[in-house]
Amino acid sequence: MTKTIASVQTVNGQPVAIADVPVLPYEEFSETLSTLTASPSAELSALFGIPAGAQSLRVIAATSDASHGTIDLFAMDVGDRYPALTRQVTKAHWFERELAEQWGVVPEGHPWLKPIRFHRSYREEHDAWDRSVGEQILPSVQPEGTDYFKVRGNQIHEVAVGPIHAGVIEPGHFRFQCHGEVVFTLEIELGFQHRGIERRLVGGPNKRTLHYMETLSGDTSIGHATAYCQAVEALGACEATIRSQAIRVIALELERLANHTGDIGALAGDVGYLPTLSFCGRIRGDFLNATGLICGSRFGRGLVRPGGTAFDIDEALAAELQKRVAGAHRDVTGAANLLWSSASVMARFENTGVVPLETVRQLGVIGMAGRASGSDRDARRDFPSGYYRFAQLPISTWHTGDAFARAYVRHLEAQRSCEYLLESLQQLPRGAARRDVGPMRGNAIVVSMVEGWRGEICHVALTDDDGQFAHYKVIDPSFHNWIALAMSLRSQQISDFPLCNKSFNLSYCGHDL
Repeated sequence: MTKTIASVQTVNGQPVAIADVPVLPYEEFSETLSTLTASPSAELSALFGIPAGAQSLRVIAATSDASHGTIDLFAMDVGDRYPALTRQVTKAHWFERELAEQWGVVPEGHPWLKPIRFHRSYREEHDAWDRSVGEQILPSVQPEGTDYFKVRGNQIHEVAVGPIHAGVIEPGHFRFQCHGEVVFTLEIELGFQHRGIERRLVGGPNKRTLHYMETLSGDTSIGHATAYCQAVEALGACEATIRSQAIRVIALELERLANHTGDIGALAGDVGYLPTLSFCGRIRGDFLNATGLICGSRFGRGLVRPGGTAFDIDEALAAELQKRVAGAHRDVTGAANLLWSSASVMARFENTGVVPLETVRQLGVIGMAGRASGSDRDARRDFPSGYYRFAQLPISTWHTGDAFARAYVRHLEAQRSCEYLLESLQQLPRGAARRDVGPMRGNAIVVSMVEGWRGEICHVALTDDDGQFAHYKVIDPSFHNWIALAMSLRSQQISDFPLCNKSFNLSYCGHDL
């Protein structure tokens, strides 16, 4: 018998009335979530809460099916506690920890309920970690510390790394349970970069909103700004000009190239292979400088704006960009090929930090990390928006799920991004680079998805009666993927942690919104 799905279905960048999102009883919500995420092509893109009265929280889910390009929205109301969805849908585990942290609700039966950011609840009178669940007392979060998972037994020891690290990398705490050099478990504690950005977006858009978007995760300024602008344009019943859509894609692919190139070099550095490290540091700068030529910012800040782009690309600039991309393409290909031809590098890359495809699907790992394990999902093809509707790039995957795969998928994506840029810069559409956007629609919800260089960026905007943001939810791809790093260290040598960590290169600040 075919199960009835109770949801409102939409597509990327198409708003619907909030009143049309069905509010289901818990049992029906849980069954709908299980059904819609059961397919290998489906993911839980967002699960978040909004107030629904003094004693109630409305939990809204957005699931996305790559095989159809559709997004399903549905909701439920919960009180102080509810049976954990994670028991049926493992992909909900991180989202439910966030719900408990932000709203003080207790998902009973959650396998490991603790905060993911350690910030004060939106409802300050509630604290999910000072309550009992049956006979279990949940760990209380105190200012002086927190509880960690521990493995007991002879010769088991614990290694704590961070949150402060050498150099200028962002803060994060990693706690290993080891037997000798072998890691049993890795627990990752984040939140040290929490800035309360989502709260500050409520009531917008205003002059600060775009700045917040461009600095959510500094290496993904174009990706997040594009997702935001697509949401505003959808709510304002305006489509960015076709020329600006092409320019946005050029900027997105340059952002992808700069980060993939930098990571290939950093991975080489983690195994002591200095030629590729040195080459890629310079080549990454070439891609950043190309973005700087367009808008004056090497990270693309100030370029993407509602209705289009604030800067155009004339014929002379297009020719110069082609020249620079062609040179950088040649150089990054040569630098990467040095890695694949080095037996010592391959010995360190292969079979290190393996994340099987089954684990990827169970935990909802997305983007480049998921594709390295064989997951065939990419928002550029599956949920196309803007100019990706007209000019799609081939999707790059690998099957081994190890550090080599994550490096090699970067290499494949860099090749295809360069080829796309060289072609698109020759035939930019004519027309204006920007048009005005009207007032945003009131009492509406829209899901905006963009394939950033790490993976799928998902923004969900809800408006009030006046067409202002009543709630704004941002899901950076790192939110889905930190658990994959933890999985990659199981049964690995602890000395492999730097290589595994860099092979994902996840965002701390993008997670700690």
